[in-house]
Amino acid sequence: QKDDSQGLLESFNADEKEHTLMKSKAEPYTSKEEMVLEESESPLNSNIAAFALKAKVIYPINQKFRPLADGSSNPSLHENPKQAVLPNQVVETSMSGSLGSLSQGDKEDCSSTTTMHSTTSDDRFQARAFLKVASFPEVLTCESFDVKLCLCSLTLKDLMLLDTEVRKEKHVMFIQIFKIYLTDYHRKKKITDGLLKKIILNQENDFEELQKQLDSRLQNTEMSGAHNSEFQTLEDLERREREYSEHVIDNMEAFWKQTDKAQQDFLDQSKCSSAKATKIMMDLTEKMITVESLLSASQDLQAMDIQERLFTWELMVKMIDLLKSSIPEECKGGLNTVSNILDHLTVKNNLSVRQKEELLTDLHKAFWEQLAHYSNECMQQSKDLILKRLECRAKKKEEFKCRQEAEQESLLSKTFLTEDVHNFLKAYHELIEKHWQAQWDLEEEDDCESTEAVANLYKELYSKASHALAELVTELFLQTLPVVTGLSVRECELLKEEWQENLVPQLEKWKNHLQRRWKLFQEQLLQEKELWITEYALSAVMKKHLSEKQEKIIQGVVSRLGCLSDESVSYILQKHRLLLCSVLRRLTFRRAGMAALARMRLSRKNSSLQELREQHTLQKGSSLCQDEDQWQLQKAVESHIQEEEEKLEEETRETNLEFHQQLVTEIQEALQFLQQHMEQVIGQTLLQYARGEAEKKSSDDGQDFKERLVESAVESVYGTSNNINRLVQNYYQQLGKITEGYEEKKLQHLKSLQAERNERIRLKNKENELALKEKHTKGLLNVSSTVHQRVVLQQNKILAQFELQQQIRLESLKQKLLGLHHLGTELENQLWEAEQDFVSELAVLTRVPLTVKKKPSKRSKPTGEKAKSKRQTFQSQPAEEDDSHENTQEPHGITSGLCREMSQSSHEGVTEPRKNSKMLKKKGSR
Repeated sequence: QKDDSQGLLESFNADEKEHTLMKSKAEPYTSKEEMVLEESESPLNSNIAAFALKAKVIYPINQKFRPLADGSSNPSLHENPKQAVLPNQVVETSMSGSLGSLSQGDKEDCSSTTTMHSTTSDDRFQARAFLKVASFPEVLTCESFDVKLCLCSLTLKDLMLLDTEVRKEKHVMFIQIFKIYLTDYHRKKKITDGLLKKIILNQENDFEELQKQLDSRLQNTEMSGAHNSEFQTLEDLERREREYSEHVIDNMEAFWKQTDKAQQDFLDQSKCSSAKATKIMMDLTEKMITVESLLSASQDLQAMDIQERLFTWELMVKMIDLLKSSIPEECKGGLNTVSNILDHLTVKNNLSVRQKEELLTDLHKAFWEQLAHYSNECMQQSKDLILKRLECRAKKKEEFKCRQEAEQESLLSKTFLTEDVHNFLKAYHELIEKHWQAQWDLEEEDDCESTEAVANLYKELYSKASHALAELVTELFLQTLPVVTGLSVRECELLKEEWQENLVPQLEKWKNHLQRRWKLFQEQLLQEKELWITEYALSAVMKKHLSEKQEKIIQGVVSRLGCLSDESVSYILQKHRLLLCSVLRRLTFRRAGMAALARMRLSRKNSSLQELREQHTLQKGSSLCQDEDQWQLQKAVESHIQEEEEKLEEETRETNLEFHQQLVTEIQEALQFLQQHMEQVIGQTLLQYARGEAEKKSSDDGQDFKERLVESAVESVYGTSNNINRLVQNYYQQLGKITEGYEEKKLQHLKSLQAERNERIRLKNKENELALKEKHTKGLLNVSSTVHQRVVLQQNKILAQFELQQQIRLESLKQKLLGLHHLGTELENQLWEAEQDFVSELAVLTRVPLTVKKKPSKRSKPTGEKAKSKRQTFQSQPAEEDDSHENTQEPHGITSGLCREMSQSSHEGVTEPRKNSKMLKKKGSR
């Protein structure tokens, strides 16, 4: 048969083409040539894809390239990820491209699995290993198919490094602030020099121990699951990130406990007053809030820089990728031109088919072997270059680190007063930011220089490949063809000139093709940036929502306490704000890490879909006039792209939901730590308040007066048994009337409150039910309303009822406490007045020459704002009623004891006063 390969490829005759493929006699290319991929936008590749679609050919996975007579090749679908993808077919993409495979040959490793993955192979994808890199330049020489995963892992590493630096800065700032306050006390001679050094040394040792514990846990997390130090899996990475977050949250909790312990130890050893201690703790908390604000703002900016650098990395990697792919593709165009010229000579019977195939096979073999040799040299040169640059970078970073540590030590060694704390915080933070920026600029500059150096090596490789191809073609036309065909040297020179002329438009076409691919990639990257900006905005909204919700909760708790002073309330709110800032800052880090992990999990399908879109766009733009077969092929590809987009969208929702649920769980755990810590803070504040109240009560001089009155009354000879008993009975009767009146008023007050509460609940429930019923009816009548909307409506209804009942209950409790406080104040005033009357009558009766100077009671004031804030408690209703009975008996307890003692003394001394009555009367008259 006549083997006209070019005509065969242009005919779209399935039977003839299949027969020709089966009868091909050419020898297969070497494994170096097998990995050279064809671009889908070329007419030849379009024809192959169309033929495969029509003939429903399924190539074996391990099938190698088989050369055709025109110099083209027919790759398997497995080994050509850039081939036009058929419907329901998903293949892996490689950043390394065809040129990277030339240096690999048939070698396989666990970092670049070449098995096709279906759309349901998520578990296999997560368990697949990819290369572990420590810096971006290593990615430039990476032969892995998963460069996207490598870049995202570098982003996670940068976030972890930033988190470590921020945590270290916070610890240093707290110790310095603490030192400033200790030094101030030492300067005022309130603590000794030995105590100052002891406290500072203890705190430094404690924080150092905390850091050692964290480092040990992180080291164990890093080592667990690491079966191979050179490779890692996405599953291991997600596990490490999750455990890292847990360890950091635990360390944060331990840090704040340690700071509280340090403050309390300082206050205990300095023996300052309660008011002074509260002021110092408020000052320290305020300064740490300033620290957290500085760190949070700086962290957000640096996290944005890390994300921007990821996009820059992707651009540089794409540039190297395009350079790699351009070398074999342009050389392939030159080989195809040679094949066309030899086909023309075959038609003219200057060459036989066997001679043509032998010449093409020899030419291909010689060129691809030489290109593979150059590629191996280029790859080795790139690795050596990157290795040297990384060594140089490490030396520069070490020099930077030594210089930066010296600058930090110089600043920390300076003496600051308490008035200069803000200046110190600002100066130290600016110094740390300057150091971070300097290191950042060093790495970015080195990344750009490394990329440029590797690009120059591939440009040199391109020059060598072009020169080698030109030499081989010259040898073919000027030495081999005159001998084989019998053509003159001049005719062969004309054939060479024809080859050069035909090569120019192909090179121009390939250049335009590269520019279009670069433009499409930039557009895709811009879309990813927009998605990232949206994610960042959602993170900010979530952070604001959590902050407002927690502030509302603590405000409600403090308002129910009521008994604390304004300073104590302010301290509680400041402490809560400080801990909340720390928790939210950590969760912001975690959310950024989860976004990177979600991107890594979706990278395979996302890359495949982007490759499909790119191929379809390029092919659609290159074919202005299409026949029926090409139109059907494009429709099939568009349908396949739409299916993959829907699948990717669904998987994206599921992945985001999974990470969101995980984040919510971690938020709840962090807020649980916040709640527990605030419970301790509030408990300590209440305890301090109770001690203060006890000190005030014990300092009252009324007890001293009563004791003196008892002693004087016992020694007096004027008190008789009947008089004292009558006085005591009258006093008890008066107390009984007062307590009966109090109980009646309290019962009446509680009944009226219960009635008002029931009526308020009935009215508000009726109003809410009508409003919610109307909304519910509208939602059900709306045909477009979904099940989710109805569920949300029902949830809102339940939440509204719960909030209403809680609000009514809180209002009722406030009114109840206010009324009981008013009744209690009135009771105490009445008891105090009765006691004063009894004491006065007793003094007159026994003629004790002691005068009681009445002073107006502070409790006699009408109930106001101060009374409200001083009387509210956490106790429930039964406990409040029991306490009220106890309070009723407390004011006259001492007086009743005094009455019993007076009665007893009157019985014992009743005879003696009567004997001396005349003498006492004379003394009295005088």
